[in-house]
Amino acid sequence: QAPDSFPPLRNEAAVHVLQGRMKGIQGHCNSCYMDATLFSLFSCTSVVDSMLFKPFLLCDRNVQSILRDEIVNPLRRTGFVKARSVMHLREQLTDKGQCSSFTNAEKDPEEFLNLIMHQILGIEPLLKLQSGGQKEQDCYCYQIFMDKQEDLVVPDVQQLVERSFLSSDLKLVEIPSCFIIQMPRFGKEYKMFSKIIPSLELDITDLLLDSPRECCLCGDVAALECS
Repeated sequence: QAPDSFPPLRNEAAVHVLQGRMKGIQGHCNSCYMDATLFSLFSCTSVVDSMLFKPFLLCDRNVQSILRDEIVNPLRRTGFVKARSVMHLREQLTDKGQCSSFTNAEKDPEEFLNLIMHQILGIEPLLKLQSGGQKEQDCYCYQIFMDKQEDLVVPDVQQLVERSFLSSDLKLVEIPSCFIIQMPRFGKEYKMFSKIIPSLELDITDLLLDSPRECCLCGDVAALECS
């Protein structure tokens, strides 16, 4: 365990600490969905570090300390987390979530995020979405849903998010403090894309509801939007 707090890894430090054998979060007993989610949330960014420190209204401090001291700090300090540390977290989630399969079954990352962020830590939803002018929906992450498109062989994240929002007639009600996106590449049986290129920046201008945008013909503020 690492009692001190360590900042997220950046630039050359990230390469030095995270590259090589026995690096990352050790997998065990269908933990890949949780390993990948935890690594994405904490290894190189501090945007959800409030999960580790802030005393939320419903916060379970035991789960918070396991997450901080047994997983995040060792990952940032040495680049490696033992499987038993993740299993310790999974056992706590099983107790809190009334679901016995958290310790042995493969789950959807969204189910894990909803449990730990909403039920255990009591964090407010990160995203506000609206579909076709209907009522706002609150959520913690966005899962990309789209039909197979032949022109997308090796897409990047920007393309997938834009096409998914378009096909579902979705808009972001406001700029999110944190935009967690689940790629359409998971599970054992089927993967829509063999590879996805990470977009290092994400332009959400066209995804925002009622955001002033430029007309593509005259350059003035646009009055109409054509899908």
